[in-house]
Amino acid sequence: MACGVKQIEALDRLEDELRLVRIPSPTPFFNVIECACARIPLLSKAGRAARIERALAAAAWTDAALGLIELEMPAWRPRRLAYESGEWFCSLSRKPNLPLALDDGADGHHELMPLAILLAFLQARRMSADESILSVPVNPSAITEMICCDNFA
Repeated sequence: MACGVKQIEALDRLEDELRLVRIPSPTPFFNVIECACARIPLLSKAGRAARIERALAAAAWTDAALGLIELEMPAWRPRRLAYESGEWFCSLSRKPNLPLALDDGADGHHELMPLAILLAFLQARRMSADESILSVPVNPSAITEMICCDNFA
């Protein structure tokens, strides 16, 4: 459990750093990959993360951010990307076809579109870390009593 708490604290620090960024550069992406990504380093060794590397080399920040989500968290999809009052708002969802009121998505906002996407990614990563902290494995052999939950009224 301590590992999950440390991961959430690291994500919080990284989120604070991203909010201070005013000019896009590869550094925030490398920080996100280093701190919040488990699959990208492995995929990079296998040559499957070349899309992200090419996007970063070409300064295609938005493509790099979307590629990062696609490779690292394939169950999450962009649901909404909007520009309002000088800020970009990004929403990611595991179930983008659900009505917005029923969806438990991850949101991020920033003056720069790629950083709004990265902040939404960090929120999704935090939600996944919270789920892993809250889920407790149960040993089926430890259950000794059966309880009937039927309502016979």
